[in-house]
Amino acid sequence: MTINADKDKLRKSDEEWRAELTPEQYAVARKHGTERAFTGPYWDEKRPGLYSCVCCGEPLFDATTKYDSGSGWPSFYTPVAPDAVEEHVDKSLFMRRTEVRCARCDAHLGHVFPDGPKPTGLRYCINGQALDFKTEV
Repeated sequence: MTINADKDKLRKSDEEWRAELTPEQYAVARKHGTERAFTGPYWDEKRPGLYSCVCCGEPLFDATTKYDSGSGWPSFYTPVAPDAVEEHVDKSLFMRRTEVRCARCDAHLGHVFPDGPKPTGLRYCINGQALDFKTEV
């Protein structure tokens, strides 16, 4: 494991990621997969708490920004901090979308769309397999 000093990125080998993650988490977070709607963890979670990256543990989304988008994936209108996630152009599946990744370890989280609620108008549609959830104590 190394952290790139230039960008403060956590880097691990493919073997390290495979050893630390479940097959489902690895397929989503490291191989840019997508869980089927209404099948992943947290899509219907309603308790207060914090959602972190399943790969590196960085805080990503607060439950107070989570809402029911009807999509079948956990949806949030903003990340916990502006620099918690990074956005990348995704031209796969013959369309242009905005992919969301963990800013610390580049884990694929999901996509962001401009059809969310106020105050941001954004819908961060995130795979539950890419998240770890801790309730507030």
